[in-house]
Amino acid sequence: MTDPVQPAPQPASVYDLNRAKEEESRATFAVLVDNEPGVLHRVVGLFAARGYNIDSLTVAETDASAHTSRITIVTRGTPQVLGQIEAQLQKMVSTRTVQDVTRDPNGIERELALVKVRGTGTDRVEALRVSDIFRAKVVDTTHESFVFELTGASTKIDKFVDLMRPLGLTEVSRTGVLSLQRGPAADGSSAD
Repeated sequence: MTDPVQPAPQPASVYDLNRAKEEESRATFAVLVDNEPGVLHRVVGLFAARGYNIDSLTVAETDASAHTSRITIVTRGTPQVLGQIEAQLQKMVSTRTVQDVTRDPNGIERELALVKVRGTGTDRVEALRVSDIFRAKVVDTTHESFVFELTGASTKIDKFVDLMRPLGLTEVSRTGVLSLQRGPAADGSSAD
């Protein structure tokens, strides 16, 4: 006796459907906002409420007379998620402009890091040689350590830190990503 063919079980909900995994990518958003109490809290709350992670966040007042601040947010997600993040940021009442620096060919991203390396002898000499290659500036030195200041793309800083690790890396402090647009235009707008 042969068994009848059983139909494939149906998913209990639409969330159980197998979907092709979309590739996640990194995005940097530069958001010009009104400089008023609670704005940063609302931006961070937008990410927290939807379960999005913030890899880097920098914020400072950029124009006291116009009462504006610039928030630079680095995050990761699928193209759909990143589109949702950008749309939600644009909908916020205190938002003036949102720029996806990652997709903008005129976007510039930089980060600052202070890197402390402890070492003597050949490790000390090698740390100085590597710092020269990366154009890192020595901002503090003792007989047993250096503090280097390094500015550049996040990937450059990652590589510098990786090379310093076996040479006696003891501490790293990073600012997070800052961004601007090349050319005469300001805050993602066209020049007059």
